[in-house]
Amino acid sequence: MGRNARDLLSGLFLAGCLLILDSGTPLHAATAASDPFAALRVTRITAGAPIVAFDLQGLDGGTVRSKELAGKVVLLNFWATWCGPCKEEMPSLAKLQSQFDPTQFQVVTITTDMHPLGIKQFLDHLGIRLPVLFDQHEDVSRSFMVRGLPTTVLITQDGRAIGRAVGPRAWDSEESAALVRHVLEGMP
Repeated sequence: MGRNARDLLSGLFLAGCLLILDSGTPLHAATAASDPFAALRVTRITAGAPIVAFDLQGLDGGTVRSKELAGKVVLLNFWATWCGPCKEEMPSLAKLQSQFDPTQFQVVTITTDMHPLGIKQFLDHLGIRLPVLFDQHEDVSRSFMVRGLPTTVLITQDGRAIGRAVGPRAWDSEESAALVRHVLEGMP
């Protein structure tokens, strides 16, 4: 290719880049708009084996079994009261839950923080009514490979983990509601 042709292609490339940057639209916008996982920065998990079954005691004193969640889309949120970002995102998780029928979608929080009184006071102070399950021996945390908090796992109605977010998210956002609707409708 001749020098003039290279200069012309370089100029066209540069002009195209400037047009994209000048438009104010992020380069990933088209992907995010068409993919609810990308819009919320939730990593897709290749659908494999069902989640490991668990029975955990709840803050309310009852026991929750994973099989009781079958048939619902579930957002499992691993958190602790000593984790600032976990506490900050908790109200948004409660708002997301309030947007959906609890017979179809359930936010479930899991903690290894074994201070029920402190957890109850924290949730009562904010008026949050989400289930809190105690992972006393960290078996469930290990089965979901939780390495940092908060970690949130999205589970389909048939009990398969399909998405994972490490770090806080704005769970009360339209993107979050769109992601839940997407999974409720059986979209991959």
